[in-house]
Amino acid sequence: MAIPGLKKPDHIGFTVPNLNQAIAFFREHFEFELAYEFGPFASDDDWMTEHLNVDARAQITKIAVMSAKGINLEIFEYADNIERRYEAPNNADIGGHHLAFYVDDMNAAVAYLKEQGIKVLGEPSVMTDGPTAGESWVYFMSPWGMQLELVSYPSGKAYQRNSSVALFDPR
Repeated sequence: MAIPGLKKPDHIGFTVPNLNQAIAFFREHFEFELAYEFGPFASDDDWMTEHLNVDARAQITKIAVMSAKGINLEIFEYADNIERRYEAPNNADIGGHHLAFYVDDMNAAVAYLKEQGIKVLGEPSVMTDGPTAGESWVYFMSPWGMQLELVSYPSGKAYQRNSSVALFDPR
């Protein structure tokens, strides 16, 4: 049994070292729109630990919520008043993650990233067999070290021929 009343994902939340830099990055390169910002927020009791699983003295400087064309981004900036990790986890770390974005033309998208001075990790990989046959992908890095990915599968993916489950398709 699923959570009663469950619908769809609402947002992806993540923390950045500089909120203004993140907003500018997503506006400039993705045309995401800023819906609103709020904060600061801190607590003198254990609310931060009990509700957000962070140090009780952690302070949220500001939160921005952006429309990401189908899902929302909730982007946090915390103050430097507590000890915390300043390096984003990589994909092999527990909690490692990445955001993936569909593009129609992988080569044009990669060329754009490189022209903008955005670090692209290797060259696009093209899947030729298995359930992801027909997909190409490449990772790239945000200015603050968060892993991002471009994916493209203009003719669909091979899994669609053998699965009754339809994954979200941004095409």
